[in-house]
Amino acid sequence: SAFITDLTGIDDAMVANAPEFSGIAAALHERLRGKCFIAHNARFDYGFLKAEFARLGMEFRATVLCTVKLSRRLSPKAPRHNLDTLIERHGITVDSRHRALADARVLWHLWQAWQKEFGSEGLGSAVSSLLRPATLPDSLDPALAEELPECAGAYALLDDAGNMLKIGRATNM
Repeated sequence: SAFITDLTGIDDAMVANAPEFSGIAAALHERLRGKCFIAHNARFDYGFLKAEFARLGMEFRATVLCTVKLSRRLSPKAPRHNLDTLIERHGITVDSRHRALADARVLWHLWQAWQKEFGSEGLGSAVSSLLRPATLPDSLDPALAEELPECAGAYALLDDAGNMLKIGRATNM
């Protein structure tokens, strides 16, 4: 779309000869198996990957580390945690933005900056707290936690007969 072209600088001509996802899906799936998926606003990218794999009948599930959440955990008083702000805050040099390799390099440099600032132990502790799996009752599918939105919301808990057990709200579903 024009919006994405304006945002990223990537247009149809640049991707005209790129392979379709179906052509690389099996190799990508194998390459990602058992790895931690790290991205800024990770649920956005992870959601696209999951949907594309699902469209091909492939299940994809990975441990996900969001560097936005990590930034918030490490610097809770900082007013902004978007990638451009973090680039400026940590003096990271960027070749280009909104390109996979360039943005991955930014995250690598950001990781190095955090390691210097918080030490391996502080960074490791923050990462561990974010990677702790959501706890759900045994009767619920663990995949449910992946499907919940990361936003404020209301919820209702019902018993098997549909009777209301509890209604509540959460700052992060």
